[in-house]
Amino acid sequence: MKESDPSVAGSMRYGFRCFNKGTRDIIRNCFEKPFPMILKQKNGVPFFQFPRLASFSNDVRHGVFTRNGGCSRPPYQSMNISYDVGDGRDDVGRNRNIISECMEGKELVFAHQVHATDVLVFSGYEHPIDGNGSRDSEKRIGDAMVTDLPKKFLAIQVADCQSILMFDPVRRVVANVHSGWRGSTRNVIGRTIEVMGKRFGCRPCDIIAGIGPSLGPCCAEFINYRTEIPDAFWRYKDDSDHFDFWAISRDQLCNAGVLIENIESSRLCTRCNTDLFFSYRKEGVTGRIASVIGLK
Repeated sequence: MKESDPSVAGSMRYGFRCFNKGTRDIIRNCFEKPFPMILKQKNGVPFFQFPRLASFSNDVRHGVFTRNGGCSRPPYQSMNISYDVGDGRDDVGRNRNIISECMEGKELVFAHQVHATDVLVFSGYEHPIDGNGSRDSEKRIGDAMVTDLPKKFLAIQVADCQSILMFDPVRRVVANVHSGWRGSTRNVIGRTIEVMGKRFGCRPCDIIAGIGPSLGPCCAEFINYRTEIPDAFWRYKDDSDHFDFWAISRDQLCNAGVLIENIESSRLCTRCNTDLFFSYRKEGVTGRIASVIGLK
């Protein structure tokens, strides 16, 4: 099955009419005027790509998948890729295989995400080692992954949290970061770029980055922000206690040395678009979408 040109994505192949008006507008915008992301499909499975990362298609492949095109039943319908939310293991396994096929059948690498700043590194070892060099072949706990190995595709699981995909075309290194509000306040993005530099010699000015669909400033309300979020981040809050974590991630990338012109943001809110994405904030019991990147 070949990958289609994105111009077909507004067709009934995507069940276009079953989406709400907001989602239909998003899909139309992907093809009718400039939009932060490209909507593509393979084998009937839709996924988004960042235009800047997609321009390196000879070197790297990536996809931010939607909740559509999988096997899971409610409340995990249908492309849930997490074994930890109560979904059936067989359905999750099939969903992961579907995504692997969309990534040309490459190995998907997952981590146990705990909202911290540990970075798993894959570089010529059978098992991952963390950013400090210690090996852990059992637990694979981490909220970011980095590799210079081809055919090892790093998969982050999210439902409102951000995935930040990164590629250094000079050193041929990719990274994928899970950043919820805890990861943002702990600067897991900066930690990952630091590891990329120390382990692989990456220069931040060479890194291309994309900030995936996640809880937007329209919905990221923190009524207990005074006890949850350090005051250094309060400048990203509006008068109704909503925080702009997209802006936080952009600034953390820039502060680490990534050029502003090399940063793309989907600007798609998961809570506002639950027919495209899972949202823990809105749905409670729900699945997790996959955000994937790897070297060919």
